[in-house]
Amino acid sequence: MKTSKKTSIKDIANVLGVSPSTVSRALNNNSRISYKTRVAVQQMAEKLGYQPNQLANALRSGKSYLVGVIIPRNNSAFFSSVVENIEKVLNKEGYNIIIALSYESYEKECNNIDSLLFTQVDGIIASIANETIELDYYRKIKEKGIPLILFDRGGDDLEVDYVGIDDYNSSHIIIDHLVERGCKKIAHISGFNHKRIYKHRMMGYRDALKKNNLKLNERLIIESNLRIEDGRRVMKQFLELSERPDAVYAAGDFAALGALQVLLENGVKVPQEIALVGFSNESFTSYVSPPISTINQHSEQIGKKAAELFLERIKNPSQEEGVSKVIIDAQLIVRGSSDKI
Repeated sequence: MKTSKKTSIKDIANVLGVSPSTVSRALNNNSRISYKTRVAVQQMAEKLGYQPNQLANALRSGKSYLVGVIIPRNNSAFFSSVVENIEKVLNKEGYNIIIALSYESYEKECNNIDSLLFTQVDGIIASIANETIELDYYRKIKEKGIPLILFDRGGDDLEVDYVGIDDYNSSHIIIDHLVERGCKKIAHISGFNHKRIYKHRMMGYRDALKKNNLKLNERLIIESNLRIEDGRRVMKQFLELSERPDAVYAAGDFAALGALQVLLENGVKVPQEIALVGFSNESFTSYVSPPISTINQHSEQIGKKAAELFLERIKNPSQEEGVSKVIIDAQLIVRGSSDKI
């Protein structure tokens, strides 16, 4: 089976009877080429289906107008919204984005970074995978002088621009809400503590219990990947305890959904017997029954601000000011899963 040959600058030049250098200048709207020739070249390029070699252009000009965006997964309304808002801001400035998925894998994330660097992206905006502990590949981006903006999941050891919500205070808001609803034995389905955001949510949880004079029970704290199956597994463990919790705070909505499924399957009344709060305001949280209380992470603001931080860096490459840490206040959305009287 024959593969169709890509149209080259030389092909356009042969058809029009001009030199390849003339075609190249015409495609770049060089004023040294007459308007008539520029129009003829551009029309022929469109007719022959010519597509410029982005990598070659980047190597020549030192600028690709491409920005890599690395996210852990694509089944999340939060990450989808962040990416959408990054793209909106960058498109207005002439940039396109390349989306790379890590699927929470360290190895995949490293491969993503290598591919984006090879593509000569002008910057990388990323949320670090759950598996990632070593940050050498992110340091590689910095060493190459390429702007790196982290969002949601940052790295304490990386001195780079960051935008996210106040994870520590979010836990206080959740625990205060559950205490106001009469809960005294509050369990926590946590993310892995090597991640800054989950470490801060855990610290907030512990400190909020202390503030409300509630006893800390280590058996009511379990780290996980925060997937639906993790929420199911951990909730089953909580139900097997001789002294069950009367509330569960999950550090992610997918884990909260899994926990809710197990509660309902076991005939546990939510929120009367066990209240439940998630985190991220995923779209499904308002549709399940009962709807899940959750933290709104303001994904639109995070996406826009991450893109703006990149643009600031790219427009002022010699900027010697310190890194920007943008922390957005969280908002608790109270729904039926925790709103007991």
